[in-house]
Amino acid sequence: MKLIYIAIDGMADLPIKELDNLTPLEYAQTPNMDSLANNGITGLMYTVKKGFAPESDVAVISLLGYDPFIYSPGRGIIEAVGLGLQVEDGDLALRCNFATLGQGKEIIDRRVARTLTTQEATELSDVANSQIKLQSNSSTFQFKNTMGHRAVLLIKNKKISLSSKISNSDPAYKIVHGLGVAQINVEMKLKTCIPLDDSEAARISAKLVNEFIEKTHKAWENHPINTKREKEGNLKANVVLTRDAGHLLPNFFNINEKYNLRFAALSDMHAESGIAKLAGMTTTLLPPPSGNVEYDSRLRVDKLLDTLSNNDCVYIHLKGPDEPGHDGNCHKKTKILSDIDKYFIGALLKEISIKEHIICITSDHATPCSLKVHSDTPVPLLISGGNIKSSEQIPKFSERYCKKGSLGLINGAYKLMPQLINYLKY
Repeated sequence: MKLIYIAIDGMADLPIKELDNLTPLEYAQTPNMDSLANNGITGLMYTVKKGFAPESDVAVISLLGYDPFIYSPGRGIIEAVGLGLQVEDGDLALRCNFATLGQGKEIIDRRVARTLTTQEATELSDVANSQIKLQSNSSTFQFKNTMGHRAVLLIKNKKISLSSKISNSDPAYKIVHGLGVAQINVEMKLKTCIPLDDSEAARISAKLVNEFIEKTHKAWENHPINTKREKEGNLKANVVLTRDAGHLLPNFFNINEKYNLRFAALSDMHAESGIAKLAGMTTTLLPPPSGNVEYDSRLRVDKLLDTLSNNDCVYIHLKGPDEPGHDGNCHKKTKILSDIDKYFIGALLKEISIKEHIICITSDHATPCSLKVHSDTPVPLLISGGNIKSSEQIPKFSERYCKKGSLGLINGAYKLMPQLINYLKY
């Protein structure tokens, strides 16, 4: 018996008038997930806990069985590790966005309207790394872009340990009890990074981040890339937004040793890859989507099956529906969910024996199209296959029907992994 654990990023949503007051998952054509739910057990789940609209890194930490209030080190550390940067305790790592800054610190777009190419981001990153020096406390840094508008900043100081007890410059996220939480209806203005305690380390760290933001803005504002983008009618990538600082590597237990099983992870993004690596899992970063959903899905199915041959449990994280949720595009989100069901889930089920596998499908968080940000809305959950017996007979895998499922409402996804292992072993 083997476990296939599928997280569909941002899948959960709220009812939408344009979709006949259904959610995108309810409206989508998902016969394969519907069949799994109908023959399995279902429920709803707060991936962190009620009242928390988690970022993906916090939610994935919880999905893999770690209480995020104990283990979360901040997304910056997670992404830096996922990128392969050399991170030590006392280094300061931050998740960053390239963004568009207007007058009076107004943020015109937090993601440069998703139009920044990886090539453009790489060239702007090279400018930062080659031309900018941090004068504050003789610190050094590495700034590395990942996909599109995303990047990581890693600051080191040989004399002192830096501190993550600093605020975000990105107004869309706030630190609550040490976790990154999405904010709704906030003023879109660049924030000054401030220390969150009275330590010298926090004061110095905040000063370093502000210095980096100011200097990169000056270096990028009239850079040829942005001049060209402006002439072509595109937004400038002229500022860095920072969030979710970390300065300590997490003390994760080794997931393989805890459950005496071999775990592997496949992911589209560096954050999920970094978490898996720190947990002791074999990790593979999947190729960026090509635009051909059928091709991309087939590649992922083949990679999953290949990885499963040498492991007992494979976690795969599919980015798909999260971006249209952020963009408020409910029709695109619905289409992506239908495509995932047809080309990924459907193709996978043709290749495996359901009796020899436990399949769990859920989401890391909701990204409601009406809000365009993550919310604390509970996510749907199904567990099917193996020896699981069900009398639920639900007609549709959706938020509405999972609410009636036998798993009930789980408050904290970290409670799910031990349950999955029990189904796997017994």
